[in-house]
Amino acid sequence: MTTLILWRHGNTEWNAEHRIQGHTDAPLSALGHEQAARVAPLLARRTPAAIVSSDLSRAADTAMPLSQLTGAAVRPDPRLRERCYGDWEGLTMTEIATQFPEAHARKRAGEHDLGHGIEPPADVMKRVGEALRAAADAAEGQTTVVVTHGGSARYGMFDLLGWPIEQLGSIEILGNCHYTELHRDRVRGWMLRAHNVGLVKGGSPGYE
Repeated sequence: MTTLILWRHGNTEWNAEHRIQGHTDAPLSALGHEQAARVAPLLARRTPAAIVSSDLSRAADTAMPLSQLTGAAVRPDPRLRERCYGDWEGLTMTEIATQFPEAHARKRAGEHDLGHGIEPPADVMKRVGEALRAAADAAEGQTTVVVTHGGSARYGMFDLLGWPIEQLGSIEILGNCHYTELHRDRVRGWMLRAHNVGLVKGGSPGYE
């Protein structure tokens, strides 16, 4: 059975400050490096055949302890980046509510077209879903760890499972260094086995 483990990166200073990161290359904090080192042995026991990572440093650096334990090289894939949040990146939701009140109100109402250079959810689902399928096909019948971001992991999971985007809010976002596990059965297709699994506490639920 083909398995994908979608592993969210460790903590960053912007996570701690509840700032939206998106495509901004915010680095791991000291806590983030510690989280990655603690969780890596758990994932190494799954003997992944491959490790694929977002090309942003907070994901790539999270992948490194696992790479060192398993000997598997980290393959970067920019399609695994977080949703681009355009003008909102670097801001807290409180700041966004002040600077972009109309768009903030639309977001709270569940609308997807927010403007301000923010990537449409359907586009995120498509690109992340493509990256996940490519990773699964490259290691058919084996386990691949995909190191990505909280939002993109959830969008990609919905794309693989064929779940409607309107239900996105019913699944919590991954905590820092937590993961989702998906299996692909030849008859039944993709199935969710586990979600938001991890050893560390205090992970930010914020936009990644």
